[in-house]
Amino acid sequence: MANLKAIKIRLSSFKSTKQITSAMKMVSAAKLRKAQDKIVRLRPYANKLHDLLVDLSHSLADSEVENVYGRVSPPEKILVVVITSNRGLCGAFNANVIKEARSVILEKYADQARTGNLTLLTIGKKGYDFFRKQNINMLPEQNNLLLDPNFDNVNAVAEQIMKSFTMKEFDRVDLIYNQFKNAAVQNLTNERFLPVETIQAENGNSATTDYIYEPDMESIIKELIPKSLKIQFYKAVLDSFVAEHGARMTAMHKATDNATTMIRDLTLQYNKARQATITNQILEVVSGAEALRG
Repeated sequence: MANLKAIKIRLSSFKSTKQITSAMKMVSAAKLRKAQDKIVRLRPYANKLHDLLVDLSHSLADSEVENVYGRVSPPEKILVVVITSNRGLCGAFNANVIKEARSVILEKYADQARTGNLTLLTIGKKGYDFFRKQNINMLPEQNNLLLDPNFDNVNAVAEQIMKSFTMKEFDRVDLIYNQFKNAAVQNLTNERFLPVETIQAENGNSATTDYIYEPDMESIIKELIPKSLKIQFYKAVLDSFVAEHGARMTAMHKATDNATTMIRDLTLQYNKARQATITNQILEVVSGAEALRG
């Protein structure tokens, strides 16, 4: 009977777990559909604006207009923006970003980290909880961005980063995050945010487009480049936000399937144990009756 009781407790536990994971899967699926619409609409615009930004940055190389966001200098002071999530139960979503960030710190920017010239900005509680225990310079966390990742909220952080770059507090700014591909796949992305990268043609020369500026180049630069950078930063945050819900939905789907398998196996095990118990009880009754008859 003790064995039956233990199996019954485990069976009840897995049934409760299945209900929870199934509910979390449906919640994540609803949030994913809503957030996915935003990134699908934003991505073509952001990608085209980024291409324009890079091409325009090339055009400024031979002009007298200064592009403060294209300043190229030896990467002595580095800012790495790590975008994770505020909550877990989303598979390896956070672990992959943290692993990539640690690899960047220990390998790519090892000298800067050793001299204290590397700084982290974390967006997401999981990244903040991990790196605050490390001996690394950290800016105040921005976990609240993920509560409502709209452009106005993200814009304030992007402006702060851009201002720090123009004031030469940092020589390079990198973004590390998960880019949404579909509900089951997230592409780990490590890209440069500042300075603005440039495109090179196959022969090594700058590949630029001859633009006609209206009203003038300086006005366009002051308006277009900051706006484009803010859009790129917003896209990274939104990409990570959508990828998080996709990863959680997939993780909860797998957890629900595993719980279903365990419930089936435990039910079979319970029935066999119950059948064996009943058989033993019948044998005891029959044996007792035979003993009395004898």
